[in-house]
Amino acid sequence: MSPSILWFRRDLRLGDHPALLAAAADGPVLPVFVLDDALLGPAGAARRAFLVRSLRALDADLREHGPGLVVRHGRPEGVLPELVAEVGASAVHVSADFAPYGSARDARVEEALGDVPLVRTGSPYAVAPGRLLNGSGQPYKVFTPFFKAWVDHGWRAPAESDPAQVDWVGSSGRGTDADLPDEPDLGDMELPPAGEAAALERWEEFRGTPYDDVRDRPDLDETSRMSPYLRWGAIHPRTMLADLDARSTHEATFRKELGWREFHAHVLHFWPESARDYYKPDLKGLPWAEGRERDRLLEAWAQGRTGYPIVDAGMRQLLGEGWVHNRVRMIVASFLVKDLHVEWQHGARHFMRHLVDGDLASNQLNWQWVAGSGTDASPYFRIFNPTTQGKKFDPDGEYIRRWVPELTDPTLGEYPEPIVDHAEERSSTLEAYHQLRQGQD
Repeated sequence: MSPSILWFRRDLRLGDHPALLAAAADGPVLPVFVLDDALLGPAGAARRAFLVRSLRALDADLREHGPGLVVRHGRPEGVLPELVAEVGASAVHVSADFAPYGSARDARVEEALGDVPLVRTGSPYAVAPGRLLNGSGQPYKVFTPFFKAWVDHGWRAPAESDPAQVDWVGSSGRGTDADLPDEPDLGDMELPPAGEAAALERWEEFRGTPYDDVRDRPDLDETSRMSPYLRWGAIHPRTMLADLDARSTHEATFRKELGWREFHAHVLHFWPESARDYYKPDLKGLPWAEGRERDRLLEAWAQGRTGYPIVDAGMRQLLGEGWVHNRVRMIVASFLVKDLHVEWQHGARHFMRHLVDGDLASNQLNWQWVAGSGTDASPYFRIFNPTTQGKKFDPDGEYIRRWVPELTDPTLGEYPEPIVDHAEERSSTLEAYHQLRQGQD
């Protein structure tokens, strides 16, 4: 029988994998990953390293059942047709991609494949973006009604894909080790363990955490830390949802966080321009720092040298771990946009470069939410006070001491004075919003 190609992308696992089931139903399966420079280029060292480790873990899992993962480098619309011809493949199977680049890439691949079908089965989401519409047949623009529709719609049970029952085949060409790039030098940075087994283990460790009580406390560090695994599909959200009991307050709250991930994918699907431009274009007219002044402020923020401890702790955590606690992400984003008056795209780009879990939909639309140009109905007055936020969510200063040790040990360096006065900048921001609104009325 002619083999089918299973083209892995954001689904680096063998369990709960609908596209794998579809490929296996066609006969022998050739597992493939394509290293695409268009996606690798914007990613920083941490995310590239985590991807390489995830691919090595997937390859190891595959080698328990067959020849292992085939890795090729290049533009998918060129690589896949060549591989199809090389092995005589009858189809290319994928999990559907709904992001702007992914959708356009898949259309190019589909055209390049000619008569060989690109078969889309499943997606990285519990409910595929584009499926949920309101009573008027329009996409949801606000989270709460979307979330209700998402819960009411429901999702399938985890797919029972069994890699031991698949007839895995290899290619006569290059193998994994030769084609995987070397990991970038991360210095002292430690990343979470990669791969499907690590994702499932972390999920089991997290379950039972009193999430609703601790999720806003960066000093306690008891959030799920599942985001890197969801980013690369080492676990499917449906697997997690199947384990959650909505009658538990803590598990219902965590389910809502998964709902936000699905909502942002939904918004980006219908408004792909929101990845780079304002979801609410009426806020484009706000005054922003420009030129050298903007660069100076952005650099101080990026390096964790603003003189506001909770902000600096978060930005140093980003550089030190490739990850930031969710509450702190909101604090540092608000500070950049509303205290330093640096436009949100600059912060979003910095996050996407350094985050291990950098996900375009969640990252960009969360930044827009903080900036006031996103999906929230009345966000213009929301300005996080970095001092009170630090006192409330890091009450003993443990998180700050971990990342800003010179505050308690001056021999480690001199801590800077506040780069701006928060009260003054808050007033300035609200006045700018007020004037913009008046001018539009």
